[in-house]
Amino acid sequence: MIEFYTQIKKRDGRIVDFDASKISTAITKAAESVAELSPSDVLTIDHLTDTVTAKIRDRYHDDVEIAEVQTVVEQTLIAAEKYDWAEAYTQYRLKRDLARKQKQDVNYNVAKLVNRDKSVVNENANKDSRVFSTQRDLTAGAVAKAVGLKMLPPAVANAHLRGDIHWHDLDYTPFMAETNCCLIDFDYMLNHGFCIGNAEVEPAHSIQVAVTQMTQIIANVASSQYGGCSSDRTDQVLAPFAEKNYQKHLKEFGDVIDDPAQLKALAVKQTKKDIYDALQTLEYQVNTLYSTQGQTPFVTVGFGLGTSWIEREIQKDILKIRILGLGKERRTAIFPKLVFTLKRGLNLNPEDPNYDIKQLAIECATKRMYPDVVSYDTIKRLTGSFKAPMGCRSFLQGWTDPKTGKEVNAGRMNLGVITVNLPRIAMESKGDKDKFWKIFEERMRICKEGLLYKIERTKQATPESAPILYKYGAFGKRLADTDSVDDLFKNGRATVSLGYIGLYEVGTVFYGSAWEKNPEAKAFSVSIVKALDDHCKAWEKQYGYHFSVYGTPSESLTDTFCRDDTKKFGIVKDITDKEYYTNSFHYDVRKSPTPFEKLDFEKDYPQYSAGGFIHYCEYPNLKQNPKALEAVWDYAYDKIGYLGTNTPIDQCFKCGFKGEFTATAKGYECPECGNHDPATCDVVKRLCGYLGNPNKRPMVHGRQEEIIHRKKHITFSLNQVANRRDK
Repeated sequence: MIEFYTQIKKRDGRIVDFDASKISTAITKAAESVAELSPSDVLTIDHLTDTVTAKIRDRYHDDVEIAEVQTVVEQTLIAAEKYDWAEAYTQYRLKRDLARKQKQDVNYNVAKLVNRDKSVVNENANKDSRVFSTQRDLTAGAVAKAVGLKMLPPAVANAHLRGDIHWHDLDYTPFMAETNCCLIDFDYMLNHGFCIGNAEVEPAHSIQVAVTQMTQIIANVASSQYGGCSSDRTDQVLAPFAEKNYQKHLKEFGDVIDDPAQLKALAVKQTKKDIYDALQTLEYQVNTLYSTQGQTPFVTVGFGLGTSWIEREIQKDILKIRILGLGKERRTAIFPKLVFTLKRGLNLNPEDPNYDIKQLAIECATKRMYPDVVSYDTIKRLTGSFKAPMGCRSFLQGWTDPKTGKEVNAGRMNLGVITVNLPRIAMESKGDKDKFWKIFEERMRICKEGLLYKIERTKQATPESAPILYKYGAFGKRLADTDSVDDLFKNGRATVSLGYIGLYEVGTVFYGSAWEKNPEAKAFSVSIVKALDDHCKAWEKQYGYHFSVYGTPSESLTDTFCRDDTKKFGIVKDITDKEYYTNSFHYDVRKSPTPFEKLDFEKDYPQYSAGGFIHYCEYPNLKQNPKALEAVWDYAYDKIGYLGTNTPIDQCFKCGFKGEFTATAKGYECPECGNHDPATCDVVKRLCGYLGNPNKRPMVHGRQEEIIHRKKHITFSLNQVANRRDK
């Protein structure tokens, strides 16, 4: 192959190095679409590639327009009397141009929705496209996607359309200047009051009112942004309001009871009932809410650090209510996501004062999959301060308000995510690491441009755009109508995230499919995430906003990127043949490591992916062996920050089966009686960081490898558990 250096000017204005292998690939695809290639055809393609390269070298001395290169290819094919190949090549280019234009056409996008294209109506597994409110949101999203693509910088839009990168939540942004996920400042709002619509809400004076206000805030916040929202330190935030209940009961009962011990016991008993009733209200209200996005708000409740009797009671009741289940059939609640904090000296070990609550959390996880757990010390080490995740896995870095000198977590937010398709870079490099890093840098330039645009677009909002966020305290400060929302974003207060998926597939390109135990391969994969982190740190230093690396919760992107790359590269063993890519830095789900092996493998990545990470382990039914789960939690404590549990908790209300339903073409069905009717069964699976019911919300084929490609179950013996705990 002839080698020389020039640069190509792409349609979107990018300048890239000329790469003759791309010409060879394009001619090969055109030829293969006509007939199966013979050995002589392969030689002919090599000759034609050299001919095209020589013509470009001889004709052009400055930057070459991509259209000129394509013309040379067509003319060369015709001159070689490869008319079928020339026609196929031309048609391929036209189809790509047409597809690009269609995705920017409002009518085309709305028509896909009207015709119930599965890629549209099933894109989000927690949105029921049969419901009017959801249909309205999907229609608005179809319009927003088409318009949003035209708003994006051309290089970013084209990279998104090609599948080089993914601009997340295109159905909301950049069409609207919305933020992504956040930690709501409930403490401030519940103690200072707020406004929703025309109603001015007074500060809460009881736990019942505080919880009701929380659900009102959640619904309004979820309708004012497009990501998940979280309540951090919920037990500690709500405890003062339960204390008001307690003091009220002391006063009420004090008029009729003289015995101090009896008075206190009665007041405690009534306060405990108030707490339970209030938290049960929270559980039901969250699961019956619908935001303007046509779905239940994606809510995360973090808890577990409180030590007073009231804080302990709140923790226990959150878990007891989840264990009990919803409704007369006792279904598993999908929301809120529960995140329980483990902390050495508080609840981690048997001698700790809140160890009993840890045991209740373990029971809850074996029966309802939640809570996930966060390791207090490891989260501080990885992110600089302790806090719950925003939504399913996004984490804020530690931040101190320069005006007050105080650490701030509540009221902060994420401005959005762009994810890079790492497996594509690896396959484009064809195993050449120098070429991999060269393409990687090109993709980073596009991601940087896109993330800067996210920041600039989000800054165009005004406080009136989302009063609950900017004017009434959800984002921690009350801005005036004339204030700039950028005051809440700049100087590292907000995050904007560079996401990635497919480290497993990258390793496979360079080292084969069993690379996880290869130290050189592992080091290479870690270096990729570190390179992402290095870029984010450099951008933050340059622009003053916190860029974070984010292990993408690619609910449908695992399918989308793989499908795009199958068209580009064909069926590639252990990469595209799986029909999905692996989330973030996760271990290949087709293999069956023990949880301990999986955690040991994955623990090296979050230090460079501190803006978003979670680890999952999958187990058999653990209801009869909760110590097995505790062994993993304890083993993980000093290694990883955030751990989720996958265990079968499906229920059939026809035959009474409890366990794991069987995945079939028509959905998950009971292995005992074949039932798959959502009305008479409860099927709960992991949908990225959240739970979902796939029988109620059909999923795009290939989505979410944790669900569709089930790992082999791991069994534990009590001896194994004891051994692990000793270690």
